[in-house]
Amino acid sequence: MATHEQYILHVTAGATYDTSKHQDVLVNSEKPVDVSSDLIDAKIHMRIKDYRGLPEGSPKTSPYFSTPQHPYDRYSISFSFTPKQDIAGDKLVFGNDFDHPIRDRLPPLFDKAFGIVKWWIDPGLDGDVYADEPYLYGALLSSINVLRIGSKAEGDKPSGDDLEGEAQTQGDVEVPGSDGEAIVYEEGADGDGVEVRKEKRVPDKSGARQKFFLTEQNRKDFVFEAGREYKSDFFNPYLDFNEFALKIGDGLPNISMIGHWDGQPLRYVLKNRETNQELFVVVIELLPTEQARKEGAEDPKEKFEQVHGSEKKEEKNEDLD
Repeated sequence: MATHEQYILHVTAGATYDTSKHQDVLVNSEKPVDVSSDLIDAKIHMRIKDYRGLPEGSPKTSPYFSTPQHPYDRYSISFSFTPKQDIAGDKLVFGNDFDHPIRDRLPPLFDKAFGIVKWWIDPGLDGDVYADEPYLYGALLSSINVLRIGSKAEGDKPSGDDLEGEAQTQGDVEVPGSDGEAIVYEEGADGDGVEVRKEKRVPDKSGARQKFFLTEQNRKDFVFEAGREYKSDFFNPYLDFNEFALKIGDGLPNISMIGHWDGQPLRYVLKNRETNQELFVVVIELLPTEQARKEGAEDPKEKFEQVHGSEKKEEKNEDLD
């Protein structure tokens, strides 16, 4: 039986689902992945506590997890983005999706765990994990942990303590492109983004803002403006990438995902639901260690073919018909 020690992580990011056009994410580095397309400009950071993965020699942690805001969190996907077209506030979503069914691979107690997540963590979460192409999306406005509205005018830049929402926390990890400090986005606004929050009656605190945007009309009244920068951070203490386990607590046992893995990667996507167009995609893939490969551990392709092979053959036969 496969164990989490046999696998490491490989994280990539890009403007589309096509991983051949992705860049490697330097996990726990302060050097972001830059994503640019006709739809968006974005910078993406990925932090994972107790990281085991590529590139070789990656830091095991980030000074981000030593900041007062994040001592208990296990991972973070933080990103800044500037849309090149207006996006309706009720149409911009962030979450997970898959190309193939996972309904037969869901672990016991998944429904109960999902119920706790919806009730306690993200009431705005929407999706269908039993679909042929399963997904779980939340409206960015109500789901994201941190939302910082930036300035639209190029010359109007934040200053002082608000500069890029930075936490001036010195880290002891030096990697290419990193000055050893963790950039931590905080709820709020910069420049004329302050007026946007006031005009739209967006609460100052993160939790209050999330609750405010659970109301559909409030989401519809908001627009992610072309040319305006937004900064977001998605994090939680529940998903342990070191052990590939979901640790919800609340009396539930830890749910190991490695035994239910079907070879598909875990994918996070920022998406415009109105056009059904992805804006950027982060892919987290499991790869066997060199030693595990020698011992017969399956790589993603082998595992996928084992689980979905008959399904793929049926699809090909249908296409021939």
